[in-house]
Amino acid sequence: MTKKLLITCKDLSKIFPSLDEAIINKLNLNITEGDHTAIVGVSGSGKSTLLHLMAGLEKASSGQVKILDQDISFLSQDELGLLRNTHLGFVYQFHHLLSDFNAIENVAIPLLIRRYEYKQAFKEAEVLLKKIGLGKRLTHKPSQLSGGERQRVAIARSLITKPKCILADEPTGNLDAKTAHFVFDLLLDLAKENHSTLVLVTHDNQLSSKLKFQYKLNQGKLKKT
Repeated sequence: MTKKLLITCKDLSKIFPSLDEAIINKLNLNITEGDHTAIVGVSGSGKSTLLHLMAGLEKASSGQVKILDQDISFLSQDELGLLRNTHLGFVYQFHHLLSDFNAIENVAIPLLIRRYEYKQAFKEAEVLLKKIGLGKRLTHKPSQLSGGERQRVAIARSLITKPKCILADEPTGNLDAKTAHFVFDLLLDLAKENHSTLVLVTHDNQLSSKLKFQYKLNQGKLKKT
């Protein structure tokens, strides 16, 4: 069965006025449903910018991004927000958990935004947190969790809606090497279980080697490795 193109970048460029050269320069990339893709590059190479362009969080200087065959440049902010909320999940280097809410509340929030019933949202959040080994930390706030635990909660929050695609921006960048690999393996296992596409940007070649497709971002262009 032919898989659908989930995200397409065509001749994509991004120029910042403060820089002499385009940080993304006529870049082309196809992400197919079910792909697990790593984009590797040094700090400042434009990895995060590329991810933001793919999600419509930043506007391209030129070129095109399509999500599920929709050119996102023609979408209103409300339409783009709905597209992101329906199909994409995000994991960042910093967990971005809400400090006033505990672990289960943080994970349940995306479902509550989708108007799930309170009991159902919390039940699904509890099941997922138990699956990732945080069954005894459900009512702990972020300040009461370790760095690895906070990032696991952030991963659970990004996956609770079973998104078609997870965009992960240095998701283990703040963790020590041992915890980083544990947390990333967890993310990868959950993505496979949910049949979610995964796009990872990282400087860590060991993490990128765990994914089927690998690219290096250099001077605004991608090269398959």
